[in-house]
Amino acid sequence: MSIVYSHNTPDMDADVIHRFLSEHSTWSVGIPRETVEKAMENSLCFGVFLNDQQVGFARVITDRATFANLVDVFVLPEHRGKGLAKGLMNEVMMHPDLQGLRRFTLATSDMHPLYRQFGFTDLAKPCTFMEIYRPDIYRS
Repeated sequence: MSIVYSHNTPDMDADVIHRFLSEHSTWSVGIPRETVEKAMENSLCFGVFLNDQQVGFARVITDRATFANLVDVFVLPEHRGKGLAKGLMNEVMMHPDLQGLRRFTLATSDMHPLYRQFGFTDLAKPCTFMEIYRPDIYRS
């Protein structure tokens, strides 16, 4: 079994990523393929590959100087429980463009224990954050 982590966007399998996000994620069901591709083009992308097949993904939206937001993190269900998400997070956190940032954020409904291992905590000042949230934007 060969496990490879990559942060080279051309290595990413857009079919696997789009299929998971649009059909199986809890956050972007129905997202158009074009939207996924545009998001990938404008972000740092990270993939987990098992025997040359993509089985995990993470995307970081960042200015590479002061701020980053971690999104779209997943490992395909049949490959969970093998430490791949932890390995993927190691790759994200060690990336040279993500060092020395003032703020690194993410939103999760259930993976708090994983992210806490990498230094993520609850918001220090939640009253300072605002958002426009459209959870059903991709559903027709």
